[in-house]
Amino acid sequence: MITGGGALPAPYVIHTVGPVWRGGGHHEAALLRRAYDSSLRLGAAHRFARLAFPNISTGVYGFPKPDAARIAIDAVRGFLAHHAWPQQVIFVCFDEENARLYQTTLA
Repeated sequence: MITGGGALPAPYVIHTVGPVWRGGGHHEAALLRRAYDSSLRLGAAHRFARLAFPNISTGVYGFPKPDAARIAIDAVRGFLAHHAWPQQVIFVCFDEENARLYQTTLA
């Protein structure tokens, strides 16, 4: 779902819900991928030039950070390979561990 950005420095916010980690046997990886894919599709439909993603599900939802980073990057790379929009995706990492994981995975 898209809403206005309110006081944020962005005109819009795409809201998505990632899965709660329950040990990996409840399709959590596919659900996380779907969260990225649906957000990317929505952004592309609105021709948003840039999208920024936080580390979905890695906080209180407990998704393992290395797996979440790989899924996020794979989902974004796969989508961008076949779509013109968005033109840029930014991963916003709120801790050093996630930042290192994304940098390593992207390299």
